[in-house]
Amino acid sequence: MFGVGKNGGRRHFISMYCIKLELFCSSTTTPNLMPEFLVNSLGFSTEKAISASSKVTCLKPGNSKPNLVLNFFKQIGLDNTQIKILVYPAPRLLFADVGKTLEPKVRVLQEIGLSGSDLVRVISKSGPFLRTGLDTSIRPSLEYLRKLLGKDETVAKVLKRSPALLHYRLDRVMARNILYFLNHGCSSLDIEKLILRNPTIFVQKLEWLEDIVQRVEKDFCICRDSRMFYYGVEMLSSLSKSSLEMKLGIFRSFGWSDSDIITMVQRLPLCLTTSEVKLRNVLKFFMEELRYESSYVARHPTLIMFSLEKRVLPRIKIWQLLKEKQVIKKVPCFYTVIKCSEREFLENYVLPVRDEIPEVYELYIKSRN
Repeated sequence: MFGVGKNGGRRHFISMYCIKLELFCSSTTTPNLMPEFLVNSLGFSTEKAISASSKVTCLKPGNSKPNLVLNFFKQIGLDNTQIKILVYPAPRLLFADVGKTLEPKVRVLQEIGLSGSDLVRVISKSGPFLRTGLDTSIRPSLEYLRKLLGKDETVAKVLKRSPALLHYRLDRVMARNILYFLNHGCSSLDIEKLILRNPTIFVQKLEWLEDIVQRVEKDFCICRDSRMFYYGVEMLSSLSKSSLEMKLGIFRSFGWSDSDIITMVQRLPLCLTTSEVKLRNVLKFFMEELRYESSYVARHPTLIMFSLEKRVLPRIKIWQLLKEKQVIKKVPCFYTVIKCSEREFLENYVLPVRDEIPEVYELYIKSRN
């Protein structure tokens, strides 16, 4: 329409982009060293370096701030990959004042006990933390967590689990959701346990949280005075509706009724967080190979959580061998053998027959490996 061919249009676009980038600098005679810095110092591709550089003012000769920031990041333990993750969406970080802006924010994390790899992980995974106001957001949020959880050690544990909490003004967002649980009869102790397991639940929109709670109660018939209620909230919060339906479909494909599914979830909600591949393998093994009914597996949902390769298959070989050799007066049912701890299994079913049938011990060690 405008009489520009494909190649001509591309040349026109590139030339206009270069002109805009050049005009972005305060002086057309001063080169922008930022793309070169990002490529040479952090290993950015040329394309990404140009893209990131377009978001900030030009890096002029003699400006040492980016090097100071880069050195600071490396001193606290960040590697180039982690620094790139921080810098690419917000290259203005490279112009931050280390002493006045960056160090104080890192210090407040160190004050609650974060150090070494834990400190590095929290900073590298917390996104805009270093761009968040220290006194307007970070300090109030950390102080709120201190009052809520009691110990700096616990606060550090929560942040290590979910560094993204530092995105939020927790004394506003988290407080609102905690109040919702309290107003619906949930105890402070149970709320604290849920925070320690999955703190991101408490920074979601209130409407989302209300929907999760209603589905736990309505779809799976788990009442709020059940200790499994909080695991139900945790389970649903980790699954999209489509993923949940896909997993429920797997159970139904093995002949499970809705009643079976509800029984299972009421006993162990987190079994629905198991991967789809594992669900199919586990159900195929217990229902098609061992011929257990869906009602039995539903009443013993820990079977779904156990590893077939590392726990179930090695132990079933020992269990079958013990029954065959009859060296133990009363061999327990398979579920008892599967659910006991590793120490109990060795002490009760492997070591006592090691001399009489040494192949039991050898078989178990070999199958474990």
